[in-house]
Amino acid sequence: MMGIKQFTAVINPPQSTILAIGAGEQRPYVIDGALGVATVMSATGSFDHRAVDGADGARLMAAFKEFVEKPLGMLA
Repeated sequence: MMGIKQFTAVINPPQSTILAIGAGEQRPYVIDGALGVATVMSATGSFDHRAVDGADGARLMAAFKEFVEKPLGMLA
């Protein structure tokens, strides 16, 4: 948002998780074995490890990535 490409959000009590979303930008990207241009954004998850196990946080980020890349998967 507002041109910020990537940042890390700070957790404020009583939160246990926060997601930081950077601005989308056009970058070179390999699509089906060919070089193309894609709009890419960064997403950073901050987790309080007293409440959320790191492996669970990683699974959350992987699921988020899948839904962002293929949003129709949310309808199944």
